[in-house]
Amino acid sequence: MADLPKFVKISEEGPREGFQIEKGNIPTQRKIELIEALSGTGLKHIQIVSFVNPKRVPGMADAEDVVRGFKPKAGVKYTALWLNEKGLERAKTHTDKLTLEGKISIYASEKFSTRNNNRNTEQEFEYSRRVLENYLENGIPVKRGSVAAAFGCNYQGDMPVARIVDIVSRIFDLADEYDVKLEELSFADTMAWATPLQIKQLLGAVREKWPTQRFGLHLHDTRGMGIANAMAGLEMGVDMFDACVAGLGGCPFAAHKGAAGNVCTEDLVFMCNEMGIETGIDLDKMIECAQLAEEIVGHPLPGSVKMGGNLAKLRAAAAA
Repeated sequence: MADLPKFVKISEEGPREGFQIEKGNIPTQRKIELIEALSGTGLKHIQIVSFVNPKRVPGMADAEDVVRGFKPKAGVKYTALWLNEKGLERAKTHTDKLTLEGKISIYASEKFSTRNNNRNTEQEFEYSRRVLENYLENGIPVKRGSVAAAFGCNYQGDMPVARIVDIVSRIFDLADEYDVKLEELSFADTMAWATPLQIKQLLGAVREKWPTQRFGLHLHDTRGMGIANAMAGLEMGVDMFDACVAGLGGCPFAAHKGAAGNVCTEDLVFMCNEMGIETGIDLDKMIECAQLAEEIVGHPLPGSVKMGGNLAKLRAAAAA
């Protein structure tokens, strides 16, 4: 077990990951309202849209309108997601507001990759090679490697640690081939199969082979393990997390029967605060954003701290 980090970087994905799975139409202006509110919380990175096929993901049909409409805040990095070259070309038309960041991303589950991206694992690596060349030709920095469905898959079952280690090796080999240094390595629990033990086993195996590598986690809370898995990650020295305000989110192709939300941003911030770990995020403002998100989607969202409140306020009231 590693020392706990002193500072944790939290990347907010609620506007993208959350709104892509919501049923029914959410007005563009309301999406912009949440993005701009999140911009005032101290977050330094917000992923705001996906440039994907609107027939498959109707919630992202207004991606261009969202990007054109929101007002960026100085010091905050805004990014987007894409799954193919067409999506990348769309993103490249918005460099006035979006920061384009490339990554080498591979799905551990071949069946899910085929379902989500219409590519098997070998085709994923072929695509990654092609898109990596595109990034480099266009001056788009590539600093991150990523393994999706790293802990298990609703279509393929558990992911053996040895398979993940092999995929990571191939990611680094590809990066080395193009003289690209990957500063970050992220593991996504895309379908919420992870438990704290699995988090520690996988990160332990990867760290044994790459002891100086910086790790990130993208966690889902479908089975209520999100914050427990984040704690396990902290204990393994992870200092980068993707999270979603109020616990929004989920992949529309993951075949979830229950709530599919991501680990909740304000819950994660609260836990870090209580452990003396800095995040740079104002928890009270984050709670207000969570309440706004719940109002926008029109139904209860799974985050807990937006209901229970900030203990710092209760402590202050008790002391008075």
